[in-house]
Amino acid sequence: MYFSSRIEAGYRLALEMLQYRYENTIVVALSDGAVQVGQQIAAHLHCALTMLLMEGIDIPGEGVTMGMLNQSGRFTYNGMLSAGEIEEYYSEFHGYLEDQKREKIAQINRLLGAGGIVDPAMLREHNVVVVSDGLSNGSSLDAAADFMKPLKIKRLIMVAPVAAVAAVDRMHILADEIHVLSVTDNFLDTNHYYDVNDLPSHEATVAALNEIVLNWH
Repeated sequence: MYFSSRIEAGYRLALEMLQYRYENTIVVALSDGAVQVGQQIAAHLHCALTMLLMEGIDIPGEGVTMGMLNQSGRFTYNGMLSAGEIEEYYSEFHGYLEDQKREKIAQINRLLGAGGIVDPAMLREHNVVVVSDGLSNGSSLDAAADFMKPLKIKRLIMVAPVAAVAAVDRMHILADEIHVLSVTDNFLDTNHYYDVNDLPSHEATVAALNEIVLNWH
C-alpha cells in the first residue's frame, strides 16, 4: 500500500483510534518522519505529541541492526537476533560497537539540548501511542518499549502506516494494541511508500514540537 503523504497516513491511523480522544493519551514519535504522522493522530485525539530520541547501531557490512540506544542511554539489542547471533557479532565487533555507542550517546545528548523531546513524567498514567512512519524491523520498537518499562503507563499502543512482517511480529509481543495500515513481506526504504517526502530538518521538527508543547501548557 502506498500513501500520498505521511499526513494522509497519520489521518487514516487516527480514525482507528478515536476511542482514545477523551482519555489520558500522549503520542510519541520515533523519528522526524514519524512526527508528521503523529501530528495528525495527536490533532484528532486532542493530545500532546513528543519525540523519543534513539540511534541505531548497525553491524558493518552485514546490513543488520545490532540494536538501538534510547535517550536514557540504555542499549537494547535487536529482538529479532538470537542470543547466539548477538554473542557472535559482539565478540567479532566489540571495539567498533563500543565506539559507536559512545558516538551515538554524544549525538543524542546534543539533540536533547534542543528541546521537544519526551520527558518520562509526561507518560506516566497515560495511554502511550508510539508512532513510526515505516518499520523494516522491530529494533526501534524494542528500544521504545525498554524506555517505557520503568514508567507506570496505562497502555502501550504501537502504530505505523507500513511495516515488515517481522516488525509486526515484534509489535504483537511488545504492545497492548497495534495499528498497521499495510504489512509487507519485502520492506523497501520508508520514503518509497510515500508520494511526497517533504521532511523538514530535524531543527524545524524540534521547533514544531516545542510549539506544540507550549500550546499544551
